[in-house]
Amino acid sequence: MSTARQKVTTFLMFEGRAEEAITFYTSLFDDGEVLLLNRWGADGPGKEGTVYQASFRVGGQVIKAFDSPPAHAFTFTPSTSLWVECDTEAELDRLYAALNEGGQALMPLGDYGFSTKYGWTNDRFGVSWQLNLA
Repeated sequence: MSTARQKVTTFLMFEGRAEEAITFYTSLFDDGEVLLLNRWGADGPGKEGTVYQASFRVGGQVIKAFDSPPAHAFTFTPSTSLWVECDTEAELDRLYAALNEGGQALMPLGDYGFSTKYGWTNDRFGVSWQLNLA
C-alpha cells in the first residue's frame, strides 16, 4: 500500500481578474488569507503582472487560482459552486449581499424547505456560491 497522500483542491481560472477576486474573497471571511501570490513577469507567457500561481484560504479551505494566458470560450458555471455553511443569519446575510453585489442571484435568500435560510448567487467574477444557514 502506498504512503503517498492525495489531496483535492478547488482551482479557479480567471482571465486577468484573479488578484482582484482573491482580495475580495479573503476580505469576506474571518480566516481569509493570501498564502501565495506570484505574478507573470515581462517574459510571460501571461500578461505581465497577472497571476500565474496563487493560493488563499477562506472558510477553512485552501483554494488555488491563476490568470490564464489565453482567452477561452468558457468560464465558470453554476453546476460547480462553493458551499458555505453559516452559523448565524447575520453572517449569511452579509456574505450573500457582498457576493451578490455586481453578480446574479440564482436563488434569492429564502426558506426553500430544505433550509430555513438559503441563497445561491454567481458573484461578479462568475464564481457560483451557495450559502446556507446551519
